[in-house]
Amino acid sequence: MHHNDTRPDDSAVPEPYRLGSYVYELPEERIARRPAAQRDASRLLLVDREAEAAEPKAFADLPELLAARFPRGGLIIANNSRVFPARIYGRRATGGRVELLLLTPLPLLHVKPLPGSGHSAEAEGLVRTAKRMKEGETGIFDAPEGMALSVTLLERGDYGRCRLRLEWQGDLETILNEIGHMPLPPYLEREDDASDRERYQTTYADAAKAGSVAAPTAGLHFTPQVRQALAAKGFQWAEVTLYVGYGTFSPVREADIRQHRMHAEYVEVPGATAEAVRRAKAEGLPVVAVGTTSARSLEGMHAALGQVGPFAGETGIYLYPGCAFHVVDALLTNFHLPESSLLIMVSALAGRERIRAAYDVALAQGFRFFSYGDAMLIV
Repeated sequence: MHHNDTRPDDSAVPEPYRLGSYVYELPEERIARRPAAQRDASRLLLVDREAEAAEPKAFADLPELLAARFPRGGLIIANNSRVFPARIYGRRATGGRVELLLLTPLPLLHVKPLPGSGHSAEAEGLVRTAKRMKEGETGIFDAPEGMALSVTLLERGDYGRCRLRLEWQGDLETILNEIGHMPLPPYLEREDDASDRERYQTTYADAAKAGSVAAPTAGLHFTPQVRQALAAKGFQWAEVTLYVGYGTFSPVREADIRQHRMHAEYVEVPGATAEAVRRAKAEGLPVVAVGTTSARSLEGMHAALGQVGPFAGETGIYLYPGCAFHVVDALLTNFHLPESSLLIMVSALAGRERIRAAYDVALAQGFRFFSYGDAMLIV
């Protein structure tokens, strides 16, 4: 995994804010190209902020580890958004291929009826063609019997993002489920296959929340058995929705990480979840976020409202060392890319040097990295 060699000069920037502080060397073979044989068979690195060193454990130990640290139980918050098969292939009127990655979550599309029985909606997406597609040009996509889908490029934006108009006959989600591919992270360097349909998705993803273009990966390790064991130890479960956007793969490019402009993602914290958080806080019980997306939902909600409460809207919250966490007490997360806003966020929670040392342990102990890799528990 090579880091960016054209890195800006950051020698004058104080250590915790220096982009170069978030670089580590990862041998290619340590990137998990495929999921573990079983979801909960992955490994877990325990990072206890009161202990000296990080300790290798098994993910199946999670209920015991949390109970040992929090004997009175606590509240676990997970992101129930569903990855949708957002990558589709079609053709142009000229006959060339067109590849589209749809970025707008399906529940957030403003759907308008078309004359006859069709529908249309504007969306954002990334378009890839051999020869540049012109504004106003349309691509045609295969669809199941009796259905149809076409996509017109309306306007080009930054970083390859385009404004598009989708027009379809039939049910859009059915069409995408039929023709779409799971949008695996670029660094996996492989096409998706049938098993990714199941494994690049949490077991608790909500069918009504189809809109993420990347999985909330810390949740991939959970099985119903692990959840039952957690409940038996007094850990309640509540859910938020954050539609994971493509910006999650954008590296930080600023020499001083404080200058980074964070991408926004759409978040929903339902009333029942907000109430569960308020109750946990009142009783002095820990709020344990499953993944950086759940943490971002809770902290984004707090930043928007100034307190804990129901929230629906975009958050562009950016957490780096020196920023306070107002809601999240503990975090389960996977291992993140060098120079990523996610590595910076976990460093904000646990301290840059502690995370650095933990990654060194993970590298020395043969842990698997990134989306399909092993997990870390920060308590």
